[in-house]
Amino acid sequence: MEVSNESAIKKPKRLTSIVWNHFQRIRKADVCYAVCVHCDKKLSGSSNSGTTHLRNHLMRCLKRSNYDVSQLLSAKKKKKDTSLSIANVNANYDEAQRKDEYIKPTIIKFDHEQRKDEIISLGSCRFDQERSRLDLARMIILHGYPLTMVEHVGFKIFVKNLQPLFEIVPNSSIEVSCIEIYMKEKQKVYEMINRLHGRINLAVEMWSSPENTEYLCLIAHYIDEDWKLQQKILNFVTLDSSHTEDMLSEVIINCLMEWDVECNLFAMTFDDCYADDDIVLRIKDRISQNRPLSSNGQLFDVRSVAHVLNLIVQDAMETLREVTEKVRGSVRYVKSSQVIQGKFNDIAQQIGISCQKNLVLDSPTRWNSTYFMLETVIGYKSAFCFLQEHDPAYTSALTDTEWEWASSITGYLKLFVEITNIFSGDKCPTANIYFPEICDVHIQLIEWCKNPDDFLSSMALKMKAKFDRYWSKCSLALAVAAILDPRFKMKLVEYYYSQIYGSTTLDRIKEVSDGIKELFNAYSICSTLVDQGSSLPGSSLPSTSTDSRDRLKGFDKFLHESSQGQSAISDLNKYLEEPVFPRNCDFNILNWWKVHTPRYPILSMMARDILGTPMSTIAPELAFGVGGRVLDSYRCSLNPETRQALICTRDWLQVESEDHNPSSALALYAEAN
Repeated sequence: MEVSNESAIKKPKRLTSIVWNHFQRIRKADVCYAVCVHCDKKLSGSSNSGTTHLRNHLMRCLKRSNYDVSQLLSAKKKKKDTSLSIANVNANYDEAQRKDEYIKPTIIKFDHEQRKDEIISLGSCRFDQERSRLDLARMIILHGYPLTMVEHVGFKIFVKNLQPLFEIVPNSSIEVSCIEIYMKEKQKVYEMINRLHGRINLAVEMWSSPENTEYLCLIAHYIDEDWKLQQKILNFVTLDSSHTEDMLSEVIINCLMEWDVECNLFAMTFDDCYADDDIVLRIKDRISQNRPLSSNGQLFDVRSVAHVLNLIVQDAMETLREVTEKVRGSVRYVKSSQVIQGKFNDIAQQIGISCQKNLVLDSPTRWNSTYFMLETVIGYKSAFCFLQEHDPAYTSALTDTEWEWASSITGYLKLFVEITNIFSGDKCPTANIYFPEICDVHIQLIEWCKNPDDFLSSMALKMKAKFDRYWSKCSLALAVAAILDPRFKMKLVEYYYSQIYGSTTLDRIKEVSDGIKELFNAYSICSTLVDQGSSLPGSSLPSTSTDSRDRLKGFDKFLHESSQGQSAISDLNKYLEEPVFPRNCDFNILNWWKVHTPRYPILSMMARDILGTPMSTIAPELAFGVGGRVLDSYRCSLNPETRQALICTRDWLQVESEDHNPSSALALYAEAN
């Protein structure tokens, strides 16, 4: 009801409802009124009338300030152990039920985010359309929601009930907001990368769409100043349908120049073991114009170990394809009915098979599932042979030779499953973890090639041919990374090379020793120039000399370089000559180098760059996949700029944690098989 004629209340009764923050209580004679401070409307203010009609008016009042009313009216008195609550909120908003009671206002504070002397003041809160729009865009980016969600009816209803003042924006406006956030976050990442003291490593990943459009994803890997392994997606570029290998190298170079990291690049890892060498050579040539590459560039070109293992496994799977089809047929037959399943279980029990695993069909797109299927079926070999003799309907039986092949190749696959699990399960996959595992594969391949069975030995030769191509490119990088593990040093190289190379072991070990010394000398020279303040290629360090007429500047430089060279050599020798660090499961190599940086100042610079090299470029979720990376249909439908903005910004907005991995984050965008 509306009233007129007002006078101020001389002795107002204490008002405990938060609604009274928006009304002034006045009295005329013995009648109390409540006047809205936003629109001057007068309503009954009697305590007998309660506050429900005031709250209802406040929700409808369009002339009030842009206040978050929904948050206001939903405020409740919190329990004592809550981490967040509101100041001056009554346990009961209805004054009619609290006529004769006085409730002391409860002041509650933020435990963590706010200072102890801060409280939340609802009266000062104002709704901000612009901030809410950007928050919505961030939410869409961070969780990978489709841009079109803002036009969904359910979303509109939810937002309108939550905050009536929020103006729903079309997906085109949200797209603009996402681009805006992308540009701001990109500048932050750019500044961070260019402040790094160490170099960065670049992982090059190829993606495709269901329509065969190709995409290039570049991920920077580096170890920060706190010796934490970090990764950032730099680019997700849509390649033109007519692109050639020459154009691909130009795209990569342009991306490097866009981020100004072409002179600060240590190594590039290609996800395809068979990537065209000409692409790498062109990139090498462009980079070496500004900065010579160490070890003749051998450490610059790295190929993904996950890819070569996958190729080797596919050789084994193809060789065993006909046998695998029979195994699938056997599993299907047993599981075709409960009667046959029961009969099979009875046979297994009578024979005394101890295997407790259930027979399951594999997923052809995940080779580890094929391994598990084969392993389980081999455990029931005797039962299948018995079934073959007593059940004429069973037509998928394996011969004795096929059982031998299946058993041998399953043993081979077991090694690859175990190694892949090691690589994909490590939360901090520094480069040192790969050498011993890859050497084990090398040794096993040598042994498999000696198998007297021509079927198995010919398969092993194909597998080893693929491995040898990878080994020739990456063995030095793998070995150097292992040497920089204080638990191994040169001893691990000597141990494995003696098993791999036989009579040529010493020559191979010398190649590795010369390689790490050459790389170390390059870092020593770089350290000398930095200490002197000389301008390096790709660096803006000024000269420290202030007297241009000092005729002995050359002598100072000669003296510094000669003394620094002696200390640099002793730095590497000191590390190699000291005893290896004891092996234990809690060892953290990055923490070790962080602690020992003062002892090995130059070697630690080298370790930072080498240990940050991504030797594998595949997410754990995709480690056992048979096909390549396929982008989902929704993101394929976006325009190239928006697609790159959403994918990169999502990675940048991720909360920094040891669990965060851009490759895993990219798995979100993979098309489900």
